[in-house]
Amino acid sequence: MKKLSKLIVLVLSAVLAFTMATSCGATEKSSDSGKDPVTPVDEGPQGILTVGYSNFNEKFSPFFAETAYDVDVYTMTSVSLLTSDRTGAIVYKGKTGETIKYNGTDYTYNGIADLNVTENTDGTVYYDFDLRNDVKFSDGVALTADDVIFSMYVLSDPTYDGSSSFFSLPIEGMEAYRAGMDSLLNLIYNAGRANEDYSLWTAEKQTTFWTKYDAATTALAQEIVDYCLANYAAYGAVDVASSAALWGFSIPADGTIADFAAALEAAYGANVSKMINTENAGSSVEDLFPNIEEFSAVGIQTGESASSITGIQKTGDYSLRVVLTEVDATAIYSLGVTVAPLHYYGDTAKYDYANNKFGFDKGDLSVVRAKTTKPLGAGPFKFVSYADGVVRFTANTSYFLGSPKVAEVQFVESTDTEKINGVINGQLDITDPSFNDTVIASIKEANSNNTLYGDKVTISAVDNLGYGYLGMSAHTVKVGDDGSSEASRNLRKALATVFSVYRELSVSSYYHERASVINYPISNTSWAAPQPADEGYEAAFSRDANGNPLYTSSMTADEKYAAALQGALTFFEAAGYTVEGGVVTAAPEGGKMSFKALIPADGEGDHPSFQLLQEAKVALASIGIELNVVDLANSSELWDTINADQAEIWCAAWGASADPDMYQIYFSGDGDKDAGGSNYMYDIDDAQLNQLILDARKTTDQSERKLMYKDCLDIIISWAVEVPVYQRQNVIIFSPERVKMETVTKDITTFYGWMAEIEKLEVVKKA
Repeated sequence: MKKLSKLIVLVLSAVLAFTMATSCGATEKSSDSGKDPVTPVDEGPQGILTVGYSNFNEKFSPFFAETAYDVDVYTMTSVSLLTSDRTGAIVYKGKTGETIKYNGTDYTYNGIADLNVTENTDGTVYYDFDLRNDVKFSDGVALTADDVIFSMYVLSDPTYDGSSSFFSLPIEGMEAYRAGMDSLLNLIYNAGRANEDYSLWTAEKQTTFWTKYDAATTALAQEIVDYCLANYAAYGAVDVASSAALWGFSIPADGTIADFAAALEAAYGANVSKMINTENAGSSVEDLFPNIEEFSAVGIQTGESASSITGIQKTGDYSLRVVLTEVDATAIYSLGVTVAPLHYYGDTAKYDYANNKFGFDKGDLSVVRAKTTKPLGAGPFKFVSYADGVVRFTANTSYFLGSPKVAEVQFVESTDTEKINGVINGQLDITDPSFNDTVIASIKEANSNNTLYGDKVTISAVDNLGYGYLGMSAHTVKVGDDGSSEASRNLRKALATVFSVYRELSVSSYYHERASVINYPISNTSWAAPQPADEGYEAAFSRDANGNPLYTSSMTADEKYAAALQGALTFFEAAGYTVEGGVVTAAPEGGKMSFKALIPADGEGDHPSFQLLQEAKVALASIGIELNVVDLANSSELWDTINADQAEIWCAAWGASADPDMYQIYFSGDGDKDAGGSNYMYDIDDAQLNQLILDARKTTDQSERKLMYKDCLDIIISWAVEVPVYQRQNVIIFSPERVKMETVTKDITTFYGWMAEIEKLEVVKKA
């Protein structure tokens, strides 16, 4: 389940005036004949850059940020151990500079370190980092290996609960370091309400915890019920039990708030933050469980625990080595940590590498958490403040890649309407509105040439790092009791064949030229994505049950729709359904003739796959199959239903990363419902798929990994639990009246955005 966003939009009470510093920067000749030209003066940073952003959560920490907008705030102030190029590939020679060709142009990339990787005969892997010795944090303190090691130890701490998965890497000694310690929250919860052993905490502390825990679950249950009764009466919310059901929980028909609270506890246990973040109907963790940090942020020693991580080794003042116990192709992306200053986020008095002291007391990250709202690093800008919906930065004139050309940057919280109007009317210089028809029309109308690239507004569009899909659960869409059987797969293929034929119509109607249909469940931004020229590439679900192609290049759209229905009938028959006269007349034992599709389209049909479902509903009805399309006004209902294993068919989107590792989504080998989407969403457990995913992690040969991932994608398609639908674009818009476009990052990509070279960006000087 996803966190239910609060339906609060910040409307700025006053529009910030766009101001520019005035200067005379041109080189001129003296009016006196024969004199040398005047030497240009480096006036330093000039002007203000104003950027429109969505709302911030004020977790501007390289360790604890949760949203992309908060990440951008700390990114402005920070540097990472590693950098990547425009394709998302890691740059190994950041310290010395590495030139890589992209789109026919050579680009040189610089970072703070060189990296050398050595795969040893014993299976271990050495990652040796050689840092620049001229990088300084914005307060003038030098960045050294100690800062990198401190940052890695924060991410490795047993009480660390941020979004980084650094601690999951197979680093030598990591498990021994994290063993023998747990948070007070977990320990008290697992001991139970009747516990009488107070050797690790007091009776008072235990009572306080359970009082807060019970109050939080009760308040959350009540809040959800109140929300459902107020907003979802049309969907059957009339009491506690029906409201709980809409949220994916089953309680007795006469169930009370206490019963609902007990169901929440049974689902989440000690994971209070996850429960509240994913289930809430408005309030935050801080609202429902005040000062939760006194339990979650405190580590308690429970057994033997190593005092250091043997695989994180300081080899010099400006060098270090990380030792992995095995080859892990994905590890390099996690190793490129944001380097946080030890002297700011930690305690220098508690750092002594030789004596296993790393800047804080193990199990107590309070000193790190205290700086969550005020980031500091060695990035191009210095954080100044966040107030009244505006984050302010000033130039870090000691930035190692050169002082920024802009003196000040402001990130201004803005609605989508404010974003586009702000650029057109002069209040914003750069922003990222939703790339929809309204925005496109507004841009064209504002520009004198009636295009997207004009005098008032110009755009940069790149593929989104992710893709849209239609999902089906093998747990609920099946024949009999086995969702993995050939009959069950054929049932899902029958439905998928009909869904897939309407993708082009639905996507083009919603996005026009801003998205394209994809045929494999992977983002087209990935180097592992199959391309039309690749051997074996074909459109998804484009064959019948006998393996015959359904379509030809000369077919009209209507002919394709008819062919899809005929192909679907062959799969229904293969699934054991009775087909007579081109209509499905009966289902086999354990099969169904009616299915429900959930789509979070705001209750208004506002979704790129909505037309797909509507067309499929009519088409399936013509052959005797009912498709009930439920347009959800609140997307949290979708995730609640999925988590409750009740969803049959749904429409959503996956996010992606620079590396195409499929573990997070498709691995299900450990049987844990939280293992990946293939388990808790799709309910598939395929030994071959699991092994391929693991094998692909054990080689750094990209061509070999691509072949493995193609096999993975074919297996996923064979289960017919996911119909890949679309790859959409994101857009950044600029004001060419106020931004010198020739200074903006060239060849912007999904992995290399406009901020990648922000120190070079200049604003237009006004008289």
